[in-house]
Amino acid sequence: MNNLLKKISELTLENLLKEYPIAEDYLANIRLSGISREKTFADALADVSEDSLEEFGLTREEAVEHLCSFLAAFENDSTAGKRNITSLTILGGHNKSKIPETAELTIYQGEIISIVGPTGSGKSRLLEDIECLAQRDTPTGRQILINGSVPDEEWRFSTGGKLVAQLSQNMNFVMDLTVREFLVMHAKSRLVSNVDEVAEKCFACANGLAGEKFTKDTKVTQLSGGQSRALMIADTALMSSSPIILIDEIENAGIDRRKAIELLAGNEKIILMSTHDPLLALRGDKRIVISNGGIAKIIETTDAERSSLFRIEKIDNVLQDMRNKLRFGESITEDMIPNLEN
Repeated sequence: MNNLLKKISELTLENLLKEYPIAEDYLANIRLSGISREKTFADALADVSEDSLEEFGLTREEAVEHLCSFLAAFENDSTAGKRNITSLTILGGHNKSKIPETAELTIYQGEIISIVGPTGSGKSRLLEDIECLAQRDTPTGRQILINGSVPDEEWRFSTGGKLVAQLSQNMNFVMDLTVREFLVMHAKSRLVSNVDEVAEKCFACANGLAGEKFTKDTKVTQLSGGQSRALMIADTALMSSSPIILIDEIENAGIDRRKAIELLAGNEKIILMSTHDPLLALRGDKRIVISNGGIAKIIETTDAERSSLFRIEKIDNVLQDMRNKLRFGESITEDMIPNLEN
């Protein structure tokens, strides 16, 4: 806090905004967007009438302290997820029949773990246990450790800068913002210094994942399910500081799944994904098999399974090509279907 107050006192407002773009929103909220950027915030406030500040219950001195507190809150949130997280451990609880889970799994930075099992078996429940860093206090009785230890209360219940980012099956936006406004807002809230550059990169990445392209001026409320998922995957990969990523059934999103996983895995994060898709399941280092609400077994992906990915991808590409032809009103002919007899 003292270091932040020192920066506010010494930096010109222009330089302060470069380091903390979110401060622009603070100025707008108290109607000070037009004050001089060439002075420090305190010096610029000297040109502001006391009546203007009184409308918001502030004196000049309080406005400086208020800005400091505002930036400190975002600074704490943006750095909370950047702690050195090297491993996540799942300690077994029990299944729906109260039979104890004997499995114990430690997942390390850079690993991808797939979660497989029938619909309704409990895959999403495992993701929820990890998201809330369960401590034997959920219906499954599981416990989650971070770096081999019980996570502290701040890690479990922080509302910002969370350790865990989750991409769920259903994503619905409620803010009437354009895609660009949404990305800029996220970049500012995460104290990204090069806001426009990161927002542009994130937009291009999202369009590379989406089956159907969209523009920066498209309202987020108008995005399809696949486009929304593509946007949030790009946002999570390029802007989120959360070291643990949970993905629930990405294959239903209408996006390039392989690109999405490669993008998320490229930042040395811990990734767990619930899936029915063999193409995704076999891309994991291990897979957790869920049955009757419990962890039934943990299987390490073999070299033979990885080598089969090439053939699975060929089949998947044929199916994807057929889907695209159907979407655009074309017919499916017999010669498009591969010969699987061999």
